[in-house]
Amino acid sequence: MNAAVVLYNNRNPILSVDFSAVTDALLSGGVFLDETLFLPYDAPSAVTSALARLKEEHRFVCVICDRSILGLAREAVFSATGKKFTEEYFSEVADCLFAVLPAGEKGKEIAKSETIPLVDERRGNSYCRSVIRTAGVPPETLRTAMQHAEEAGEGKLSLHAETRFQNGRIEVIYDRNTPKMTADEVVRILATELGDHIYSMEDEELAFRLVEALKLRRMKIATAESFTGGGVGGAIVSVPGASSVFYEGLNTYDSASKEDRLGVSHFTLQTKGAVSDEVAYEMAAGLIHQGKCDLSIATTGFAGPETDGRPAGLCYLAVGTKENVRVYRCQLAGDRETVTKSAIELALFYAYRAIK
Repeated sequence: MNAAVVLYNNRNPILSVDFSAVTDALLSGGVFLDETLFLPYDAPSAVTSALARLKEEHRFVCVICDRSILGLAREAVFSATGKKFTEEYFSEVADCLFAVLPAGEKGKEIAKSETIPLVDERRGNSYCRSVIRTAGVPPETLRTAMQHAEEAGEGKLSLHAETRFQNGRIEVIYDRNTPKMTADEVVRILATELGDHIYSMEDEELAFRLVEALKLRRMKIATAESFTGGGVGGAIVSVPGASSVFYEGLNTYDSASKEDRLGVSHFTLQTKGAVSDEVAYEMAAGLIHQGKCDLSIATTGFAGPETDGRPAGLCYLAVGTKENVRVYRCQLAGDRETVTKSAIELALFYAYRAIK
């Protein structure tokens, strides 16, 4: 039995503590949480009482909080158990292991590198996982695939799926006693039903996969972005070694820039509008026509709010090669940030799919 306690400031929302990064890391290592409590750190008696109870009922308790109150969290564990910390993040009390971890990426790192091995050692078991990375999966398709995979697993393994800005990650988690044929069948079902939405059967980022594919094919890529404001190019150059495949990135936000830098027709802009299938096509084609790249990405759209009666989230993403240009019309939901980041992920995915 495992539990988590999230300590938050009573004056701020619970979501101000990025606890999910830590809990997701634990889950991916087979540390499943049977109970999660959210407690205000400025109510020490309630925290101490809860920790004392959890000590008796669970084998592992993880306390997650902001870095600024790690000391207070350790004191709360000491008050509940009577045992001081011998290590920075861990305290072993009889049959219970306590971990006090910072929220966010730092806590995620500690959970993966230190916490999970300690838990595995105590329970005498270890867990394996398979990871599938996806993009643009319709929610209903994902739900159906997960349902079929869970049925095939017959309760012998755990599946965990998360989607952020159209970029998905599915984990199949199983212990060493699970028959390999069962785990393989679950992965096969997911791979079959998600099909072309899969960009990797490894835990790799989309931009990394695109850069590696470009390197393998000795291709150069260029981007022309409007409403994504350089986000597509930024994602590509964030990958080490991207300089060998990235030719240029243009932020052609104004219509005049689309004409001057990419050769988009003034007539097209006037008759179809800057956010249109035709303009996206001409933006991507303009980059290819210049003869400096083998693959191009172009984006144009409305991140929000609604413009001239056209809905926020409407965008056109174009991918060009020397053979053809393909345009994808997307209607994305969410606020400006969600729409923009979703479009960036989809543009990278469509580019990867064009050359994989």
